[in-house]
Amino acid sequence: MSKPAPRTPARAAARLAAVQALYQHEMEGTAIPSLLHEFHNHRIGATIEDVEYADADIDFFDDLVSGAHARAGEIDVLIEGKLAKGWTLARLDKPMKAILRAGTYELLARADVPVGAVITEYVDVAHAFYDRRETGFVNGLLDGIAKGVRG
Repeated sequence: MSKPAPRTPARAAARLAAVQALYQHEMEGTAIPSLLHEFHNHRIGATIEDVEYADADIDFFDDLVSGAHARAGEIDVLIEGKLAKGWTLARLDKPMKAILRAGTYELLARADVPVGAVITEYVDVAHAFYDRRETGFVNGLLDGIAKGVRG
């Protein structure tokens, strides 16, 4: 049996960048290949307006963005299935959708990453955008999805 992939700063940076890319895709409709190119060449590891973007695990980033996009229908059904009665995916704001979509994709497709690591990492990403209430929402929703897809 292979050892689970460790949590690393490069993977954490890849997750944050993937959420940003998925958000940009939803906001602007930018094609995924163009987004990947833009992030590879102009964001990841760059300094923009005095903000340093960390070096990221590029292959992992590409998998998260491409995979979440390719499996969007399946992912959105899983997310909606865990929302409270009366709530739909359309009611969530775009950064939250990007966080949940990337996290759900990772739970579905990246069995090499332990459930706890996935949830903790996306709660950390959520802290970049939200307060405690919303980060708790990310935790609970991804935990519910994990129980369904990973048992």
